[in-house]
Amino acid sequence: MTTDNALRGFMRRRAGLTLTGLVLLGMAGVAEAATPSQWVRSFWPTAKSAGVSWAVYDRALGDFSPDPDVLKKANSQAEFKSQIWDYLDITVTDERVTKGRELLETHATELAAIEKRYGVDREVVVAIWGIESHYGAVLDNPKIVKSTIRSLATLAYKGGRRSKFGRTQLVAALKILQRGDVAHHAMTGSWAGAMGHTQFIPTTYNAYAVDFDGDGRRDIWNSRTDALASAAAYLDKMGWRDDQTWGYEVEFTRSFNFGLLRNGGTRSLGEWEKRGVQRVGGKAFPRPGDSATLYAPAGGQGPAFLLIKNFSVIKRYNNSNFYALAVGHLSDRVRGGDPFHRTWPRTERPLTTAEKEQLQKLLAARGHYDGPIDGKIGSGSRGAIRDYQLQVGLVPDGMDSVKVLKHLEANQ
Repeated sequence: MTTDNALRGFMRRRAGLTLTGLVLLGMAGVAEAATPSQWVRSFWPTAKSAGVSWAVYDRALGDFSPDPDVLKKANSQAEFKSQIWDYLDITVTDERVTKGRELLETHATELAAIEKRYGVDREVVVAIWGIESHYGAVLDNPKIVKSTIRSLATLAYKGGRRSKFGRTQLVAALKILQRGDVAHHAMTGSWAGAMGHTQFIPTTYNAYAVDFDGDGRRDIWNSRTDALASAAAYLDKMGWRDDQTWGYEVEFTRSFNFGLLRNGGTRSLGEWEKRGVQRVGGKAFPRPGDSATLYAPAGGQGPAFLLIKNFSVIKRYNNSNFYALAVGHLSDRVRGGDPFHRTWPRTERPLTTAEKEQLQKLLAARGHYDGPIDGKIGSGSRGAIRDYQLQVGLVPDGMDSVKVLKHLEANQ
């Protein structure tokens, strides 16, 4: 039976469609497909044009039904705002540090070879492994791991704002099956399609995954060597600089101008040092000429950092300062480094939108702020906070905090 005839027979059995109905369905497009089987039929030309065979397509999607858990997660993704120390408490735990050190020893030979090939520190690769999949532990958790094909097809079929992502990643996933790197039943990942030990989405996998163990397959699910090498290969392609760290924890001297927290720009480490930013513990910067940006997520109340090139490379893996700081810090801890020199202001909580509006109103009443009262703390609000802090003798870090709000309320 030819592919076209097989397809027609398949669709008639599953949907009871006439040939005319199939044509009309194709004209209507993917977005108009009313049932899962109709959607599968309408998506076939897209997969076929990407080089996917009918045999692979039918095996992967022939019995497709949407995953209700994926739909629930896709449609209820609210912005979760936490303090950075809450995030680090989850990602850089003592247990994860200890396990990472053990795995550095267990996989020393493979990690040394990977580091030699790609120039990415083995500790950074292990830290990504730890944060992305808890060193592979989540791959054995049936409550988390799902069929990648079914998850992405669900998003493509009825994922709302995630439908485009689902379609793109589904095609990429089908191409992985077509290549033969992994069997359909073994291609598993998160509800949003992140796969294997190092949680590559399919498009990233296709572009950067490597067969480091030489068995002919790029297996990031079962081969730790392939997974870790793939992470290193990706960071290498993103511009990782050999034998350099991600950044340095720093502290401020009395001469430091806290206005630089808001608009310090990029300067050399040596220039930052002249402006009152020094490495903690009295250590010197090994390369004072490296360009760096200042990052103080808790203002003047917690750890602060000078970030160099490799920090931005880590963010290519996950575009989040929180994530990149966690990877950097976990890699340092796995290497044998200490916790941060300064502690986080754990008694602080983020202001609510209503409190931020109240903060803006009080700053405006004192003549420091003339912007909109909208609860959005941007550069104008931070500048006004800093002006007020300077006026009343508080640390002028420009941070919207409960402390500043209470001070304003007490001095109306």
